[in-house]
Amino acid sequence: MTDKTRISPGESVDLSAIDPDEHESLEKEVAEEKTREHLESLDGLAYRLFAENKRSLVVVFQGMDASGKDGAIRSLASGMSPQCMRVTSFKAPSELERAHDFLWRVHAAIPQHGTIGIFNRSHYEDVVVVRVRKIIKKDVWKQRFEQINAFENLLSNGGLTFLKIFLHISRSEQRQRLEDRMRDPKKQWKVGPSDLADREQWDDFQHAYEDALTKCSTTQAPWHVIPADKKWYRNLVVARLLRQALEDMDPQFPPFDQSLFEQPLV
Repeated sequence: MTDKTRISPGESVDLSAIDPDEHESLEKEVAEEKTREHLESLDGLAYRLFAENKRSLVVVFQGMDASGKDGAIRSLASGMSPQCMRVTSFKAPSELERAHDFLWRVHAAIPQHGTIGIFNRSHYEDVVVVRVRKIIKKDVWKQRFEQINAFENLLSNGGLTFLKIFLHISRSEQRQRLEDRMRDPKKQWKVGPSDLADREQWDDFQHAYEDALTKCSTTQAPWHVIPADKKWYRNLVVARLLRQALEDMDPQFPPFDQSLFEQPLV
């Protein structure tokens, strides 16, 4: 599945050619059991990364409104100790953040060694949202693809592993989820006028994401496109990808130095 979801460097992305309802012909119950197995493994792997304290990993979530970023993060968080992870949600920039370059707030949120950072939205808002809503000029956001690649390359060379995930849902599924939120008193707060306005520009957002996925999937920081119409399948693939990323990193417990304990325990 990693190869199927991974966008190779230089590959041109056409989201309309990727089925958001793909689920490998799995039954929901089977997928949920497999997800639990991956989450159990994640706990041990994350703890080893925490103990090793030499490298870090960041999981970047992007997607249309209601694509399931919050749900995917809750699923991952259920399988790891809080001491091993840090979640950052990137909303509209504050006055302080607007007074700096667009990557400043992202760099400040990069996880310290030994931890897993999870980004709910990210620096990719600055080549997608600003483009569609015409917040900045085209000649400005077009330069940012190269700047993002250089930024991620710098961090990768410093010991940071990137797992970049685009949650791909259909327009019909988004409509259903937004309608469900508007009917649910516990979720109504998550819906705002901007969500409905952005939905009217669905095609523009799709094209903007296609550009970001195409131009910013690199060898060191590739993108993965995850079919997300079925929440249970989304959770399975996300957990599986993170487990594979940590297994590839293969963090190790530090060796025990007996010489530091010359005196016997009393």
